[in-house]
Amino acid sequence: MTEPTLRTAHLFTLSATVDPNIVDLGETPLGRRRIANVTGGTFEGEELRGTILPAPGGDWLLLRRDGILQLDVRLTLKTDDDHLIYMSYRGMRHGPAWVIDQLNKGEKVDPSQYYFRTTPLFETASDKYRFLNRIVCVATGRREPAGPVYDVFQVL
Repeated sequence: MTEPTLRTAHLFTLSATVDPNIVDLGETPLGRRRIANVTGGTFEGEELRGTILPAPGGDWLLLRRDGILQLDVRLTLKTDDDHLIYMSYRGMRHGPAWVIDQLNKGEKVDPSQYYFRTTPLFETASDKYRFLNRIVCVATGRREPAGPVYDVFQVL
């Protein structure tokens, strides 16, 4: 058996802004389903930077019955040199009840107090950024008052 060695390189930091008017579908068979519109944002790294297009883009949130917030996010990134990149990711956020209460109120909380991880995937037709189509990434997140911030890392 070959054990994997995990080495990563920082790809970019993404800061998203989210519309505070979240659509609440209520309790579904899987948990409380909400849908949040991503209204914009930025991303910046050594090899690429740009903005998050405001539409379409969103987060299909599921608050599971075990208290874990499950994320399903889809965004369109536009690089500063006018290339388009589709980014999607799934992930989860959870922590002690008092921390989650503070986050839900829009208060800033030290990210070491809760777990917030995602697995981004990319799609692009751009020759320049084609490498994104064939890499695996992981991201650590934190919740700021305006929206989430992710440090995205390429797994080497």
